[in-house]
Amino acid sequence: MQGVQTQHSSHYQLQRNDDTFQLQQVPSQLPALAADQVLIRVGAVSLNYRDLLILRNAGQDTVDGQIPLSDAAGTVIAIGSKVQRWQVGDRVAPNFFPQWHDGKYQTQHYSHGALGGANLAGVLAEHIVASEDDIVAIPAHLSLQEAATLPCAAVTAWHALFERGQLQAGETVLIQGTGGVALFALQLAVAQGAKVIITSSSNAKLARAKALGAWQTINYREQPAWDEVALTLTDGVGVDHILELGGPDTYARSINALAAGGHIHQIGVLTGFGPTPNLWPLQFKNANINGILVGSVAHFNALNAFLSQHQITPVIDQEFTYAQASEAFDYLASAQHFGKIVINVQS
Repeated sequence: MQGVQTQHSSHYQLQRNDDTFQLQQVPSQLPALAADQVLIRVGAVSLNYRDLLILRNAGQDTVDGQIPLSDAAGTVIAIGSKVQRWQVGDRVAPNFFPQWHDGKYQTQHYSHGALGGANLAGVLAEHIVASEDDIVAIPAHLSLQEAATLPCAAVTAWHALFERGQLQAGETVLIQGTGGVALFALQLAVAQGAKVIITSSSNAKLARAKALGAWQTINYREQPAWDEVALTLTDGVGVDHILELGGPDTYARSINALAAGGHIHQIGVLTGFGPTPNLWPLQFKNANINGILVGSVAHFNALNAFLSQHQITPVIDQEFTYAQASEAFDYLASAQHFGKIVINVQS
């Protein structure tokens, strides 16, 4: 093993509290590295809605004692004896699905596990260990805090719009909300030359989305029939791409607002889990539903190349200290944020 290895560290783990979980910080000893592994000093982590669902035990998973969170960025401080791709000092981020390196998604990627879920330890820690093929180099123009927002939300948006949707300049994109995936999708689509419509219940957030390049905005509380508004904005043609982040309460309107040959990118469950919508109209539009579950290491690398090419900087709403991890979760639950919530692990 090459590099200096710190023996003492700490991490947060999920501790059962009645029907949900709470965070507990505990000391830890770092394991010896396998030949193909690297040791990463975590600089920052970020939160996703998935992390809140896990904390609330929405999936009834066996995660007691597990380290939460999937998104981190940090610096390599030691490498195993057979590591070829990385050196001490490299700035890296782990992929959400460690085993999905390239090619088509396989169910084994999900069954093997994602970081911070029931099967794999997460990244809310001062140090993490990763296999050399499971991580990517982060863009040079981004800080560790900015890069920590990428592994789940940004890769999801990239996978949807570019890998599956093959987004082209001039196409229209409707994005629901102003959370992490939504704002990455907005920034990526604008850089590609697409026309983006954003929906939100907050006029203040819509104004900020407009400043990021949104073509049109819709306040769905003031205009609950937002699908009809989208049709009007597109001269009755409909929208080429819809990032479906809402779930059962928004799906029927997404189908109505979709253009012939368009794509609904199925991502979110913000309104919960409910009955399946009527999909019959999709046949008459020759339209598509793309189920999107984050992405591969190859997707992550392609995203980073695009971010570097266009010098795109992630939107961070608020940063918390490592000791304020619980407060960061509370802020995520408040739904006040515009963009990503970051925890600085290293002060």
